[in-house]
This record gives sequence, C-alpha cells and structure tokens, in this order.
Amino acid sequence: MSPVPLYVLTLACPNRPGIVAAISQTLFAQGGNITEAQQFDDALTQRFFMRIVFTLLSADATPASLQTAITPVARAFAMEWRLTDISRPPRTLLLVSKFDHCLVDLLYRWRIGELAIDPVGIVANHPAETYAHIDFGSIPFRHLPVTKETKPQQEAHILDLAATTGAELVVLARYMQVLSSNMAAALSGRCINIHHSFLPGFKGARPYHQAFAHGVKLIGATAHYVTDDLDEGPIIEQDVERISHADTPDDLIRKGRDIERRVLARAVRYHIERRTILNGNKTIVFLP
Repeated sequence: MSPVPLYVLTLACPNRPGIVAAISQTLFAQGGNITEAQQFDDALTQRFFMRIVFTLLSADATPASLQTAITPVARAFAMEWRLTDISRPPRTLLLVSKFDHCLVDLLYRWRIGELAIDPVGIVANHPAETYAHIDFGSIPFRHLPVTKETKPQQEAHILDLAATTGAELVVLARYMQVLSSNMAAALSGRCINIHHSFLPGFKGARPYHQAFAHGVKLIGATAHYVTDDLDEGPIIEQDVERISHADTPDDLIRKGRDIERRVLARAVRYHIERRTILNGNKTIVFLP
C-alpha cells in the first residue's frame, strides 16, 4: 500500500486580517485535513509567514485542483507561495571536495531513512580514488576538476548535470569552491552550504589552527543558502561547542567536523520538509 501523500503549503505575504481563515477554508473545501500549522507575523516588516501540513481526504482532490483553488486566494493577499508533496523525496545533487565527513553523514542518514532525499549524483573536484573508502552504491559519481581558468566550463557542467538529473536541491557538502555569481543565481533558494564559523570568525587557510592560536572558547558551524556573497547567504541553522585550553588543534578539527555534520543534516532536513521561507537576507525556520 503506497503512503498517503503529505502536502506542505508555505506562504509569505503582507500581513492583514483574514489570511489564515481564507487558506483554511480553501483547503477544507478541497478535502484537506490539516495536521500541522505554524505561522509568524514579522512586526518589523509587516509580513506574514505560514507553513501548513495536510493530507487530502477527498478522492477528487488533486495537486492540480489545489493549485487552481489556492491561486485566486494567493492573488487576493499578494502571496508568494509553494505547494509541495513532501512524501516524495526531492532529487538531490551532492558536491564534495577532499573532506568527505559531511557527504558520508548525509549518505548514512539517507540510507537509514532518516533523511528523505533522492541522491541523483555526486560531483567532486577530486578524483574517484579520493573516496575509495565510501560506498556510493548506484549513485552516479562525476569527477569535475576545476582551475581558475576552467571554472566557467566546470560550473556549466554542474548546472547541466543538475538540469539533466532534475535536481531540486544542491548540497555543498564541504565543497571547497566559491560559486560564481551566475551559478549562485541559477541555484538560488535550492543550494545549501556548510562552513565553519567562529566567534570571532577566522577566514582563509587552517581556520581551526587560527582559532587555537587565539584561544577561542567556542567553535561552530553555519548552514546557509548560497548567494553571490561568500558565506553571507540566508542562514538556515547554526550550532556551537565549547572549547577549553586543553583542546589541541586536532581536537578542534574533530569537534568542528561533528558540528558541521549535524548542522548540515538539520539544514537539509528543514529545507526538504519546507520548514524554511526566505525573508530578505534572513530565513524563517519553523522548527519541528
């Protein structure tokens, strides 16, 4: 027996009375059974955000009929909205460089059913032997090396691969290449990156060694949507861990990898469950 489709409606619009009532009545008229609803009124911007999870009890209701029913309501309230069947795992393209701990973690969570993605490809700028210890199974692997001179062609290959595989999400699982403005724009809202973030921040080579030299007390990681501003995209998730004077640079690296793994996994989960809504340079994240 196939699972009952589970739909998520996310919306953002100028705040005004009647939004919740109009959407709820529309879903009810279509045979929708709401199982979860979260909302947020941003008093600073006067914008309203909502996430509604529902099933369809009526055999006559379809995603197409839902789209037709919601469209005039959305127009009346000037909504930006998305309807998603989250019972269908999104097709996901994974990009990786030399450090593979985030990639391995995502694949493990996917294999045990914890992360509902459909991996359609793995792209690396290092050769296949770098990952000989990882079981990719039937997931296609592509080695696309990149230099400063070949970057436009390499990125074009990645975008073509995303298009041909129907990738709905691209995850930079410690992919240590800065995306061009064109590529970031092409993947806007569907590309997630993970990077180390410290208080204070240390950029450039050997960040954990820099942190050690400055005697930091906290290290952390940030997952965000990719924009053409390096590591400045809308933040989805962050976490930190306390460090003591007894920790060595290797300890910081080990702890940092643990933080990066869990932060990226949570960010991917929030995205595929449609818990995130962009709000300018920020994100609204409806936590589970």
